[in-house]
Formats: sequence, C-alpha cells, structure tokens
Amino acid sequence: MYLKDGCSLLLKVKKPSIPFILNKRNPIPDAVPYLETSKTNLSESLVVNNLKRQPDISLALSYFKHVSNSNSFKHTPITYRIMVQKLGRNGDLDGVQYLMQQMKLEGVSCSEDLFVDLISYYRKKGLAEQALKMFYRIQDFDCKPSVKIYNHLLDALLSENKFKMINPLYGNMKKDGVEPNVFTYNVLLKALCKNSRVDGARKLLKEMSNKGCSPDDVSYTTIISSLCKDGRVEEAKELADSFAPVVSVYNALISGYCQDCKFEEVFAMMNEMVAKGVDPNEITYTIVINALCGNGKIELSLAVLGKMFSRGCEPNIFTFASLIKGFLSRGTLHEGFDVWNRMLREGVVPNTVAYNTLMHGLCSNSFMVEALALLDEMEERRRMPDVTTYSTLIDGFAKSKDLMGASEIWNRMIRNGCQPNVVVYTCMVDALGQVEMFDQAQDLIESMMRENCTPNTLTFNTFIRRLCLGGRVKWAHEAFTSMGRYGCSPDITTFNELLDGLFRSNCLEEALGLFREMEKLKIDWNLRTYNTTIYGLCQMGRLKEALLVVGKMLRKGTKPDIITLNTIINAYSQLGNIKRAIHLMDGMKAGDCCPDLVTYTSIMHGVCKWNGTDKAMGFLRLMMDEGFLPNIAIWDILVRTIFSKSGCFYQASMNELDMVAGQ
Repeated sequence: MYLKDGCSLLLKVKKPSIPFILNKRNPIPDAVPYLETSKTNLSESLVVNNLKRQPDISLALSYFKHVSNSNSFKHTPITYRIMVQKLGRNGDLDGVQYLMQQMKLEGVSCSEDLFVDLISYYRKKGLAEQALKMFYRIQDFDCKPSVKIYNHLLDALLSENKFKMINPLYGNMKKDGVEPNVFTYNVLLKALCKNSRVDGARKLLKEMSNKGCSPDDVSYTTIISSLCKDGRVEEAKELADSFAPVVSVYNALISGYCQDCKFEEVFAMMNEMVAKGVDPNEITYTIVINALCGNGKIELSLAVLGKMFSRGCEPNIFTFASLIKGFLSRGTLHEGFDVWNRMLREGVVPNTVAYNTLMHGLCSNSFMVEALALLDEMEERRRMPDVTTYSTLIDGFAKSKDLMGASEIWNRMIRNGCQPNVVVYTCMVDALGQVEMFDQAQDLIESMMRENCTPNTLTFNTFIRRLCLGGRVKWAHEAFTSMGRYGCSPDITTFNELLDGLFRSNCLEEALGLFREMEKLKIDWNLRTYNTTIYGLCQMGRLKEALLVVGKMLRKGTKPDIITLNTIINAYSQLGNIKRAIHLMDGMKAGDCCPDLVTYTSIMHGVCKWNGTDKAMGFLRLMMDEGFLPNIAIWDILVRTIFSKSGCFYQASMNELDMVAGQ
C-alpha cells in the first residue's frame, strides 16, 4: 500500500537532526515572549501556553524555532501539533510539510489526531489527492493507519468526487486489517449514490448488516434520498417501510413526492409521520412550502405554514425565503414584503440568500430603485452581497435597458472585491447588447479570457440573440463560427437564435446552411426550432415549405402547439385561403389546443381582406358566441375595411357593427 522510493512528496532519506535556521525575513522580536528562553530548560506546559496565546502566526513560528535553536527545549508531539494546526488553519501547507519533515528527522511521532488534522487541511484546499499521497507515507511518520484516519481520507476524496480512488483505498483498509465502522460504510454509500450506483449502495447496505455493523439514520437516508432523486419514489417508500423511519427519511420521501408534484401523497406522508410519532421538523415543512410555492399553490403553502405554527415548529430563513419567492414570482410584491416583514418580526435575521430572493423579485418586476435600496440595506447590516446579488441587479438593469445602472453595479462589485463570474459577464454582455453597443460587448467577451473566466455557450447565445434582434445577422453568424476558439460548442438555443435572425433578414440560403450544420453536429430540433422555421418560411411566403416542416415535425413525434397552428392559420389567411384557415381552427377546437384571440385575429384579417365586410360581421358574431371579446386590433381591422367601402354601404355596415357591438 505504500509508495515506492522516489514517489513521495518529502525526502525519505534519513538525515541527521539539524537545528532550525531562523528566517531572516521574520526576525525574532526582542520582546517579552522570548525571555523564557534564558532558562536552562523550559517546561512543555510553558511552551504550549506561549504558542497558544500568540495569535500572530509568524511570531508563533519564530518563537517555535527560537526555543529549539536555544537548546532550552526539545519540541514534543504536542508542541508540533499546535504549530501544525496554526499553519494548517492559515492554509500554509508548505509550512506544514516542512514541520512534518522536521518531525520525521527529529524522530517525533505523529499522532492519529495530527494526521486527521493534515487530511482536513488538504481537504479545505481541495487537495484530497495530495492527502492520499501523504497517507501512503504514514509509517514514515511513525503513525499507524486507523479507522478514523481512513474515514477522514475517504470522506475527503468523496468531497472532490474522486470515486476511482475510493475503492482502492477501501481495499487497502481491508488488507491492513482495519475494520470499517458505520462512518466508513456511510461514506461508501454516499460515494456509490453520488456516482449513480444506488443499486450497488443497496447491496452494500446488506453487506453492512451481514457484517454486524447496523445501518444508522444516515445510511438509510442516503439511499432513500438517492432513490427519490432518481424518480424511484415508490421503491424508496417500499424500502423505508422495512425499517423504522426517522424524520430525515420521511423528509427524503416527501421531497421525492414534491419533485413529482404528488401533493396528495405528500400530505398523506406527513399524516403518517404524526401517526407514527415522528414530528415533522422545520425542514419537512420548508420542503413542502417550497414545492407548493414553486407550483403556484401559494394559498396552500400558507395553510402549511399555519399548520407549522400550530405544531410549535418555528420557520427558518429558508421557509420564509420560499414564501417570498412564491409571492414575487406571482407578481404580488406587497404580499412578498408582508412575509419579509413578518420574518423580521419573528426575529429571523435575513441572510444573503434571502436578500437575493427578494432582490430577484424586485428586479424581475422592474423595481430597480427598491432593489438598489435593498443592496444598501444589505451592506448596512453587514450581509455582504455575493456574485448572485450583483448578477441579479445587472440583469435587472439590462432588461430595463439601463446601461448606466448596470455599469454602476459592475463597478461597485469590483470595488467591493467581488470577482465577476461567467454569469455576471453574460448579464453585462446582455446589458450592452440591449443598447446595441455590440463592439463593447464583444470586447467584454474577449476580456473574459484575460481574466481567466471562460465564456460559455449561454454567453454566446446572449450575444447572438442581441445581434440578431439588432439586425446584425452577419456579425451574429461570425460570433457563431468563433465559438470554437473559446472552447464553446453551440447548442439548440444557439441555432434557434441564429435561425430566427436569418429568417427575419430573408437569408434563406444561410438558414439552409445552418440546417446542414445541425445535421452534421447531430443536434435534434426542438419545438422552438420548428416554430422558428415555420414562422420564417411563412413570412417569406413559402407556405409549402413550411407545411413540409410541419410534416417532419409530426414524423419526429413533436406535437404542434398554439404558436405552430396560429402561424399556419395566419399564412392561410394572408394568402386568401380562409376555408383552410377556419378548417384548421375547427380542428383545434376538436383537439386539446384551443384557439385564442391571436387565432381569431389572424382569420379576421384574412376575411376582411378577401371576403368583405358581410363575411367579417358573420365571423365576428361567431367569435363572440364562442366567448371571445374582440380586442382593439380586430375593431381596427373592421373599421378600416368599412371605411374603404362606398358611403351607402359604409353607413349600413356601421349600423350593423353597432348592433354587434351592442350584443
């Protein structure tokens, strides 16, 4: 299990013990902390206390070296551990390795707890693999592998999804004769589930029981949660019925049912919990409230909140944030603020996530002044804005076409030391594109690379969309072809945006070339692709080609929606084929895609243009009989048609129009 010579991070060759050499860049102060070194022999307790009391790491390290150089004290495992802890917590892993090497040269043994500390420091830095290499040299430090060390190392590897390293390490553990405990098995269960091997996790659960290691709540919750996330909720419920479920297991099941919007089962599960003496906790209620709010069932979520209060369970910040998000997504800002104020009255201190939720609602509804005031409040309350806060504000200003506001937030973010990520850059590209500052938007994309922030496909989709809406289709196509230079690949949205721009500019040949590119990349069309293509062809007067696309759409199993059908109806109407348009509308009534006001407006255009006022009046009556009140566009069409007729006919038509309107 140990690394071969020459593979370690530290030298393995035995060297004579040498005293510490003082670092000239960190001279030792002449002050009081070092007066004790005048003594012939310092006690361990005195050195330990001095090291612990010194908050400055460089001074502590200087003292550590000084007492050793003065030959007044020989460091012990305890003093080494204190110094390693100070360096490790400060992220100085080079210093930690130096001390570990010195321990080895001095023949000072490394305890189990110190090795666990080392693993945690590497984990904090995202260097679990380096911790593993250090572990393979564990005997060089006079330390034996233990179940505790193995567990922490396995967990560190799991935190970085180093699945391929976990199984061999577990094999080494068994070779060393170290008996796994419930913590070991729980790490392995999580690893299997995170690696989409939940069936393997279930087998391990049985192995665990067979070896006399009883699964605990974490074991069962891990597997139940994984099954639910995979959509296997009923299977998870069946497994949960085989043991005495605890609140965390119920929460996992309830979350699974919420994921599938099966709220009857959710409430049945909550009732079952109470019947079995398992009290729902704040996590239970928050899961349900969040799911209900996400599905627009705000009133029902308030009833759950009331139930929560009645059972003496206090809502937490995430409960309130879910309710606020629900109200804001529905556009009821005053109710969202009512929940916010109640949260404050309940003594729940809003965190950055809660502020971001409220800010997103304000920005989505174009309340940018209020959003800025909320940003100021965050800073006053020392809830530091994060990159999500700034991206939300920049996006809000972008959608309001307020480049000045977006730029001010960008500068504020930089001043506050918050590094923009790809989301913020993309929002800023959108803000520049909104006001057609395309040169600056492209410069910003190029500057991302210099700032080690690679643009992604969404960045290019945003840029291409704004270029197309601004009529810069050629530039958009150039941006499309340049994506590969930035390591980006176009997706279906990229093609949809570019196709829309090409059809709007009557660039049929270029659009056909884009179709060939999609085939080459094996990108399947989605509903928007079909609708964009059908609409573009119809706008160019190519109804036959559009109908061929509809045929392809049906063959591929994509169901036309109201946009598809309205596009074809409008095309028929514009060409004077009113019978076909009405026939298609009748087909919509017979199916599950009902006509809307756009459908009737399109046909009315055609009727007025090709069939005259009499037919138009008849169609108007039909429309109103079916419960559709004409809008301003339809009245405008009718009035324009009537004004184009002769005076006598005009007066008769106006009288008839008054009669219809009076109905």
